[in-house]
Amino acid sequence: MFWPFAAPALVVYAVLFLAPIAYSAWTSLYRWDGMGPKQWRGLKNYQILFEDPFFRSSLANTLKILFIGGTCTFAISFALTLALREMQGRLFARSVLFFPCLVNAMVFGILAGFLFSPDGPINQILHLVGITMPPKWLSTDNLFPMIVGTLVWTATGYYTAIIMAAVDQIPTYLYEAAELDGANAFQRFRHITLPMAWDVISVCAVLWTVSSVKIFELILVYGGSSTGQAPPVQTWNTALYVYEEAFPAQSTPALGMATAAALVSLVMVGLFTLILRRIMRRTAVEY
Repeated sequence: MFWPFAAPALVVYAVLFLAPIAYSAWTSLYRWDGMGPKQWRGLKNYQILFEDPFFRSSLANTLKILFIGGTCTFAISFALTLALREMQGRLFARSVLFFPCLVNAMVFGILAGFLFSPDGPINQILHLVGITMPPKWLSTDNLFPMIVGTLVWTATGYYTAIIMAAVDQIPTYLYEAAELDGANAFQRFRHITLPMAWDVISVCAVLWTVSSVKIFELILVYGGSSTGQAPPVQTWNTALYVYEEAFPAQSTPALGMATAAALVSLVMVGLFTLILRRIMRRTAVEY
């Protein structure tokens, strides 16, 4: 009965995912604007890609989001889990933390332009407390850290809610026994919460790895302008690089380069996911 049940899903997966990936891999070997004839380039597109400083900086930004943003997100999520487990009204607090996940990322990009503009509410509050020279929040140098901070803020509640769902299934008598033995809150988290929720945490790590490569609209709105101008190159990640190569505002589309960059991103996230699953593999804890 395996194939009758699995075949429909496999067909959909092959048509919607595997076939486009194969076509993209073939397209990445050509120079093509999407309209005229294709010109064979072979692997030269990949050579040009890694020689492009814009792509290298985009790749570096993607890795910063993955590692720096991920470290901050999970550190805060673990701290919130430690605090929420014994907090009264934790269901309400969890709902408040989860709320940013319900809002489209474009809203945060538009809101940031209002809050952090030179005459915006944030700078006005700083003026009231005596800070006459507030930071240039939306300058090119500060824009990418602001984007990473927004990503951490919006993702923290999501992963906290998932981890807390696993923590709620841990028997309370384990915590009570540890507390009677003199374990403090951090020791209870380290020796009970972390091992018992490890499988869920590893899934969350994989979800973050995949989602960090696909971030697009937040950067586009955060750093773009109302005239359709692209964000500063210093804020690009690989997803935005692919978009700008495929749909440039003032030049000819380069679909061969765009698909090559997309495949590099795909291979990168696949490798990171496999390595992460291997590193975080643990023997299941039964209770």
